Amino acid sequence: MTAAPTSIVPENLLVQLNTILEPLNLAELFPKSQSLEVELGCGDASFLVEYARRQPQTNFIGVERLLGRIKKLDRKGRRAGLANLRGVRIESAYFLQYLLPPHAATALHVYFPDPWPKKKHRKHRLVNERFPDLARAALMTGGVVYLRTDDTDYFAQMTGVFGTSKEFQKVETPGELAEVLTDFEREFNAREIPTLRAAYQVKGRMKNEE
Repeated sequence: MTAAPTSIVPENLLVQLNTILEPLNLAELFPKSQSLEVELGCGDASFLVEYARRQPQTNFIGVERLLGRIKKLDRKGRRAGLANLRGVRIESAYFLQYLLPPHAATALHVYFPDPWPKKKHRKHRLVNERFPDLARAALMTGGVVYLRTDDTDYFAQMTGVFGTSKEFQKVETPGELAEVLTDFEREFNAREIPTLRAAYQVKGRMKNEE
């Protein structure tokens, strides 16, 4: 089993945003310069804390709007001694578009986002027609978007928008990633509700990408 990072863990893993008008300085957030993965809507951080513990060679940011949930990331992450984990309290789409530096991430994790099941509310879904472009701008060449949901209609929308994108190709979710469950996933699986998974990888280099 992989040991947790040995770097000094700060007293607070939550990023204090001095401005929401400029991208984060990632070099100031983490003690080590490593590849970065982001979970958009990290819930109670069950998945992210465990995955960050297993992957000390990677830095992780969890994004969550609700204060009570993002505080759980801070508490669980410090308890686990994770210097490679940070949390940001803000809307996921805003973070992706404005706060994450371009092409900074190697992976985006979107697990069990609010399905907004009513037809009139579906415009609020995170993974919509615009999302692949936001994801492409955030990801390095070869980066991957990992998706999970229990909602069949939302899953159809997810696979539809990525399936028609010229920037992404469908890939398999690695087994070692799929076995790390979220809090919602454990609950749904206990009720015999299956997890619907998909993953899409950036096909090639953009002209303006360094």
